[in-house]
Amino acid sequence: MPIAPVSLFSIQAILILQTSDGQRILSKYYTPPHLTHTSSTHPTPALPNPTIPTATNPYPTLALQKQFEKGLHSKTAKPNPPAADIILYDNKVVVFKAEGDVTMYVVGNTEENEMMLWHVCLALRDALNILLKNATDRRTLLENYDLISLCLDELIDDGIVLETDPVAIASRVSRAPTHEVGVGGIKNLDLSEQGLLNAWEFGKNQLRERLRQGL
Repeated sequence: MPIAPVSLFSIQAILILQTSDGQRILSKYYTPPHLTHTSSTHPTPALPNPTIPTATNPYPTLALQKQFEKGLHSKTAKPNPPAADIILYDNKVVVFKAEGDVTMYVVGNTEENEMMLWHVCLALRDALNILLKNATDRRTLLENYDLISLCLDELIDDGIVLETDPVAIASRVSRAPTHEVGVGGIKNLDLSEQGLLNAWEFGKNQLRERLRQGL
Protein backbone atom coordinates (compact mmCIF):
# COMPACT_ATOMS: atom_id res chain seq x y z
CA MET A 1 0.00 0.00 0.00
CA PRO A 2 1.60 3.31 -1.05
CA ILE A 3 2.35 5.79 1.69
CA ALA A 4 0.83 9.23 1.28
CA PRO A 5 3.48 11.93 0.89
CA VAL A 6 4.16 13.95 4.02
CA SER A 7 3.67 17.69 3.68
CA LEU A 8 4.14 20.60 6.06
CA PHE A 9 1.49 22.56 4.16
CA SER A 10 -1.25 23.37 6.67
CA ILE A 11 -2.62 26.90 6.12
CA GLN A 12 -4.84 27.58 3.12
CA ALA A 13 -5.61 31.22 3.84
CA ILE A 14 -5.24 34.01 6.36
CA LEU A 15 -7.87 36.76 6.22
CA ILE A 16 -8.34 40.05 8.02
CA LEU A 17 -11.83 41.39 7.37
CA GLN A 18 -13.79 44.31 8.73
CA THR A 19 -16.18 42.96 11.33
CA SER A 20 -19.13 45.16 10.40
CA ASP A 21 -19.45 44.41 6.66
CA GLY A 22 -16.78 41.81 5.84
CA GLN A 23 -14.76 44.21 3.70
CA ARG A 24 -11.32 42.85 2.92
CA ILE A 25 -8.40 44.49 4.68
CA LEU A 26 -5.80 41.86 3.91
CA SER A 27 -6.09 38.35 2.49
CA LYS A 28 -3.43 35.80 1.59
CA TYR A 29 -4.24 32.46 -0.02
CA TYR A 30 -1.71 29.64 -0.20
CA THR A 31 -1.26 26.59 -2.40
CA PRO A 32 1.04 23.64 -1.66
CA PRO A 33 4.52 24.37 -3.04
CA HIS A 34 6.40 22.10 -5.47
CA LEU A 35 3.33 20.30 -6.77
CA THR A 36 3.62 18.33 -10.01
CA HIS A 37 0.65 17.41 -12.15
CA THR A 38 1.04 14.40 -14.41
CA SER A 39 -1.25 12.38 -16.61
CA SER A 40 -1.02 8.98 -18.26
CA THR A 41 -0.80 10.48 -21.75
CA HIS A 42 1.61 13.26 -20.80
CA PRO A 43 4.59 11.97 -18.82
CA THR A 44 5.96 15.48 -18.37
CA PRO A 45 4.39 17.72 -15.70
CA ALA A 46 1.35 19.57 -16.99
CA LEU A 47 0.51 22.98 -15.58
CA PRO A 48 -3.13 23.31 -14.48
CA ASN A 49 -5.40 26.12 -15.59
CA PRO A 50 -4.79 28.81 -12.93
CA THR A 51 -8.41 30.01 -13.12
CA ILE A 52 -10.07 26.63 -12.47
CA PRO A 53 -10.59 25.61 -8.81
CA THR A 54 -8.79 22.44 -7.76
CA ALA A 55 -8.42 20.48 -4.54
CA THR A 56 -5.11 22.19 -3.83
CA ASN A 57 -6.21 25.63 -5.03
CA PRO A 58 -9.95 26.03 -4.42
CA TYR A 59 -9.95 29.84 -4.80
CA PRO A 60 -7.65 30.70 -7.71
CA THR A 61 -9.41 33.89 -8.81
CA LEU A 62 -10.27 37.12 -7.04
CA ALA A 63 -13.98 36.53 -7.67
CA LEU A 64 -13.90 33.14 -5.93
CA GLN A 65 -11.91 34.59 -3.05
CA LYS A 66 -14.39 37.43 -2.60
CA GLN A 67 -17.27 34.96 -2.71
CA PHE A 68 -15.63 32.81 -0.04
CA GLU A 69 -14.92 35.82 2.18
CA LYS A 70 -18.48 37.12 1.82
CA GLY A 71 -19.96 33.75 2.73
CA LEU A 72 -17.53 33.34 5.63
CA HIS A 73 -18.42 36.74 7.02
CA SER A 74 -22.15 35.98 6.71
CA LYS A 75 -21.58 32.71 8.56
CA THR A 76 -19.71 34.34 11.45
CA ALA A 77 -21.64 37.63 11.65
CA LYS A 78 -24.04 37.46 14.59
CA PRO A 79 -25.87 40.05 16.72
CA ASN A 80 -23.55 39.23 19.62
CA PRO A 81 -20.59 37.47 17.97
CA PRO A 82 -18.14 35.57 20.17
CA ALA A 83 -14.65 36.96 20.60
CA ALA A 84 -13.28 33.72 19.14
CA ASP A 85 -14.70 30.56 17.65
CA ILE A 86 -14.14 27.68 15.26
CA ILE A 87 -16.46 26.64 12.44
CA LEU A 88 -16.61 24.32 9.45
CA TYR A 89 -17.32 26.28 6.28
CA ASP A 90 -17.05 25.22 2.64
CA ASN A 91 -15.36 22.01 3.76
CA LYS A 92 -12.68 24.07 5.53
CA VAL A 93 -11.82 24.40 9.21
CA VAL A 94 -11.83 28.09 10.09
CA VAL A 95 -10.75 29.61 13.38
CA PHE A 96 -11.36 33.30 13.90
CA LYS A 97 -10.89 35.97 16.50
CA ALA A 98 -12.37 39.46 16.69
CA GLU A 99 -9.98 42.26 17.60
CA GLY A 100 -11.37 45.79 17.71
CA ASP A 101 -13.36 46.43 14.53
CA VAL A 102 -11.64 43.64 12.54
CA THR A 103 -11.78 39.86 12.56
CA MET A 104 -8.85 37.56 11.80
CA TYR A 105 -9.44 34.20 10.14
CA VAL A 106 -7.10 31.24 9.71
CA VAL A 107 -8.30 28.64 7.19
CA GLY A 108 -7.13 25.04 6.96
CA ASN A 109 -8.45 21.80 5.52
CA THR A 110 -10.61 19.42 7.50
CA GLU A 111 -7.65 17.24 8.49
CA GLU A 112 -5.70 20.02 10.20
CA ASN A 113 -5.33 20.28 13.96
CA GLU A 114 -7.64 22.99 15.26
CA MET A 115 -5.28 23.89 18.09
CA MET A 116 -2.46 24.48 15.64
CA LEU A 117 -4.68 26.81 13.59
CA TRP A 118 -5.71 28.55 16.78
CA HIS A 119 -2.09 29.14 17.82
CA VAL A 120 -1.40 30.66 14.39
CA CYS A 121 -4.35 33.01 14.87
CA LEU A 122 -3.13 34.03 18.34
CA ALA A 123 0.42 34.53 17.06
CA LEU A 124 -0.86 36.88 14.36
CA ARG A 125 -3.01 38.80 16.85
CA ASP A 126 -0.26 39.15 19.45
CA ALA A 127 2.45 40.08 16.92
CA LEU A 128 0.25 42.83 15.47
CA ASN A 129 -0.50 44.11 18.97
CA ILE A 130 3.24 44.37 19.64
CA LEU A 131 3.99 46.08 16.33
CA LEU A 132 0.98 48.44 16.45
CA LYS A 133 1.06 49.06 20.21
CA ASN A 134 -2.33 47.41 20.83
CA ALA A 135 -4.03 49.55 18.17
CA THR A 136 -5.32 46.71 16.00
CA ASP A 137 -8.12 48.51 14.20
CA ARG A 138 -8.98 48.97 10.52
CA ARG A 139 -7.43 52.41 10.14
CA THR A 140 -4.16 51.46 11.84
CA LEU A 141 -3.90 48.23 9.85
CA LEU A 142 -4.34 50.06 6.55
CA GLU A 143 -1.79 52.70 7.54
CA ASN A 144 0.72 49.96 8.41
CA TYR A 145 -0.05 47.57 5.57
CA ASP A 146 3.64 46.92 4.94
CA LEU A 147 4.22 45.75 8.51
CA ILE A 148 1.21 43.43 8.35
CA SER A 149 2.45 41.87 5.11
CA LEU A 150 5.92 41.32 6.57
CA CYS A 151 4.35 39.87 9.72
CA LEU A 152 2.41 37.31 7.67
CA ASP A 153 5.55 36.41 5.71
CA GLU A 154 7.41 35.71 8.96
CA LEU A 155 4.48 33.66 10.26
CA ILE A 156 3.58 31.65 7.14
CA ASP A 157 5.53 30.75 4.00
CA ASP A 158 3.69 28.95 1.19
CA GLY A 159 1.14 27.69 3.70
CA ILE A 160 3.83 26.31 6.04
CA VAL A 161 3.93 27.60 9.61
CA LEU A 162 7.36 29.09 10.29
CA GLU A 163 6.98 30.71 13.70
CA THR A 164 4.29 31.10 16.35
CA ASP A 165 6.23 33.19 18.88
CA PRO A 166 4.77 36.72 18.51
CA VAL A 167 7.83 38.35 20.09
CA ALA A 168 10.16 36.67 17.59
CA ILE A 169 7.89 37.61 14.68
CA ALA A 170 7.65 41.24 15.78
CA SER A 171 11.41 41.50 16.31
CA ARG A 172 12.10 40.27 12.76
CA VAL A 173 9.59 42.67 11.25
CA SER A 174 10.76 45.71 13.20
CA ARG A 175 13.55 47.81 11.76
CA ALA A 176 16.91 46.89 13.20
CA PRO A 177 18.01 49.51 15.76
CA THR A 178 21.25 51.41 15.44
CA HIS A 179 23.98 50.86 18.02
CA GLU A 180 27.04 52.72 19.16
CA VAL A 181 30.17 50.60 19.01
CA GLY A 182 33.14 51.90 20.92
CA VAL A 183 35.84 49.68 19.37
CA GLY A 184 37.35 51.36 16.33
CA GLY A 185 35.36 54.52 16.89
CA ILE A 186 32.41 53.26 14.84
CA LYS A 187 29.11 54.90 15.84
CA ASN A 188 25.53 54.49 14.69
CA LEU A 189 26.12 51.12 13.07
CA ASP A 190 23.34 50.59 10.51
CA LEU A 191 22.19 46.96 10.49
CA SER A 192 19.67 47.42 7.69
CA GLU A 193 20.20 45.83 4.27
CA GLN A 194 21.50 49.07 2.80
CA GLY A 195 23.79 49.56 5.79
CA LEU A 196 25.29 46.10 5.33
CA LEU A 197 25.85 46.76 1.63
CA ASN A 198 27.61 50.01 2.48
CA ALA A 199 29.79 48.18 5.00
CA TRP A 200 30.66 45.56 2.37
CA GLU A 201 31.71 48.24 -0.12
CA PHE A 202 33.74 50.00 2.56
CA GLY A 203 35.52 46.76 3.43
CA LYS A 204 36.34 46.02 -0.22
CA ASN A 205 37.78 49.49 -0.70
CA GLN A 206 39.92 49.18 2.43
CA LEU A 207 41.20 45.76 1.35
CA ARG A 208 42.03 47.06 -2.13
CA GLU A 209 43.92 49.99 -0.66
CA ARG A 210 45.92 47.77 1.72
CA LEU A 211 46.81 45.39 -1.11
CA ARG A 212 47.93 48.30 -3.28
CA GLN A 213 50.11 49.66 -0.50
CA GLY A 214 51.61 46.23 0.17
CA LEU A 215 52.53 45.79 -3.49
